[in-house]
Amino acid sequence: MNYADSVYINGRVFTVDANFSITSSVAVTGDVITAVGTYDDVAEQIGPDTAVIDLVGNTVLPGINDSHLHAIAFGLDTPPLSLDVAYPTVRSIADVVGAVQTAVDAAADGEWIIGTGWDEGYLDECRDESGRSPTRWDLDAVSANNPVFLQDFSRHTSWVNSAALKLVGVDENTAVPEGGRAIKNADGVLTGIFMEGAQSLVQSALPILDDARREKAARSAIASLQREGITSFTDPALGPGGEALAGGAMGSVGLATYARLAAADELGIRVSVLLLPCGMSGTAEEFADNLASIEPPTGPDPRMFRVLGVKVFADGIPLSKTSWMHEEYVGGGCGSLCVGGETDERRVEQVTEMIRRGHVEGYQVGVHVTGDRAIDTVASALIAAQRDHPRDDPRHYLIHGDFVSRETLDRLAEAGIGVNMNPTIKWTIADLEPEFVGRDRAAYEFPYRSAADAGVRLMSSSDAPVTMPNWRQGLSTMILRESKASKTVSGPDQTITLAQALRTYTIDAAWQDFAEDWKGSIEVGKVADLTIVEGDLETIDPHDIPAMAVLRTVVGGTVVYERTP
Repeated sequence: MNYADSVYINGRVFTVDANFSITSSVAVTGDVITAVGTYDDVAEQIGPDTAVIDLVGNTVLPGINDSHLHAIAFGLDTPPLSLDVAYPTVRSIADVVGAVQTAVDAAADGEWIIGTGWDEGYLDECRDESGRSPTRWDLDAVSANNPVFLQDFSRHTSWVNSAALKLVGVDENTAVPEGGRAIKNADGVLTGIFMEGAQSLVQSALPILDDARREKAARSAIASLQREGITSFTDPALGPGGEALAGGAMGSVGLATYARLAAADELGIRVSVLLLPCGMSGTAEEFADNLASIEPPTGPDPRMFRVLGVKVFADGIPLSKTSWMHEEYVGGGCGSLCVGGETDERRVEQVTEMIRRGHVEGYQVGVHVTGDRAIDTVASALIAAQRDHPRDDPRHYLIHGDFVSRETLDRLAEAGIGVNMNPTIKWTIADLEPEFVGRDRAAYEFPYRSAADAGVRLMSSSDAPVTMPNWRQGLSTMILRESKASKTVSGPDQTITLAQALRTYTIDAAWQDFAEDWKGSIEVGKVADLTIVEGDLETIDPHDIPAMAVLRTVVGGTVVYERTP
């Protein structure tokens, strides 16, 4: 008799199998699940050296898969590697200025001050004074000799001071990359706010990361994810197009960091990657040339590290009014595609060719797209690529898909195209959205129920460091649709059930990874990736799910995190 290495008993084991069965026990031998069921089903695998863990009623889930997050950037953008200017650490422009002052006092003259996370919707001055936005002059009083670069929570907008502009040689006459925006005041003077691809004007001058700092960021992020119960993630933007983003963390060297950790068997988490051939304002020609030049690295175990696809940026985000919409924003404007091209028609051609190229080269294609008009364009491009160049099960998907229409959801379902949505972003921005897109569109944003009813494959993710990788908050938000600040229900007709929500972090996320046959559920023969949380997920009030503590994280049978009592 081959005995199990460990057996978990007396718990609430959510198998997430086809029937969403809930049982009590699971046995693990090596890196594989070898029995699931009642105590009687696992008892015969208990030997003299088997570790028997009494779960005392706590919940066991398939290992959580955060299927869209930037881990190295997350490590860099969180303390101690970055200044924290996120809510609730800061609640006003004055708080941000104070944080920068403290950092300047500890820095040498000329040293960059880099921070992350500010959100205009949570800065008191911006909320209290109509038309008020952060400016470089807010920062200048405390940072005359230090360039400052503060990226917002979404990473689509940056706030810099005058010293930074002087250092990089950017002024009112500097050409702005197509699809980007450099905000000017009524007098035509740069305010220090840069959006989308225009951020690269300053980002390109940020200190280049060395390998040691990049690896430190990766290890820090992975440890944080393990503490959150996450056993797999997809990093969706590594390659030439990410060299100027997040201090180079999203570039080709970031890809090499994962490969190096995988080769040394030091990842401790499963990593899938999307290549980023060009950035937010790229062209189809740049995309094709860079893609042809990339030699995707491999690891000794493709179940631990592998490159799956390519990422395309189609448009921006609603809060910057850079999502391409059919209907105007509150205050005017419809946004646009962010790729190169002087007209809408030309930009449609560019993004369509990028998608076609990624598909033809055999990659899975994930497209960052948020506005309904951009989504319709991307859906048509993906469907055309599959029709004109047939491939077996490419599993392309929309990244974010904020305002995907019901009609387009039907088209996506028929074509087998998935959507990767962000419940923790919904939770964060739900109170802010009405002033940009109106109350009705804000309520519809991230239409989980419509997507589920249409039969679209749905995945959920944090987009960390845009939001923290708290999947328990994601579950709660999908079930309740309550907002972070006011607890207002935003779109009650778009709520989904616990079972549907949990699948988006487990078996459907595994589908995105082409891996549902070996991970994503607790079934005999699948890898022993387990997330154990305190309490009974089935009976707990959904409002209390975010506070459920992660007790243990298991990757391939190995305990990579255990909460200290």
